[in-house]
Amino acid sequence: MPTIDPETLLPNDRMQSQALEGDVTQIHRGQQYADEGDTFDIEGTTFEIVEVSERTLGDMTDEDARAEGAKDLDHYKQILERAHDNFEWDDDSDIVMHRFERQ
Repeated sequence: MPTIDPETLLPNDRMQSQALEGDVTQIHRGQQYADEGDTFDIEGTTFEIVEVSERTLGDMTDEDARAEGAKDLDHYKQILERAHDNFEWDDDSDIVMHRFERQ
């Protein structure tokens, strides 16, 4: 099992803290950053990537948004708009879901 840098998947301290607290258990990215079985460590806690799947933004649900630390899908969209200049939600945009579990 390769070990990846947590910043590769969780790009900021807030998301890493939320993962430690159990509030973030997956992240969607524009491309694949890890494989199933890869691990990463945050403050001595190991997480394993348990699922990687290709999706579209239109596949996302409120449950997905909550698994990424947002209140719901609308809140998730607002977070993306603030984080990325000129971001426009397109249901057909390809994304990759990375789900992980604390070991």
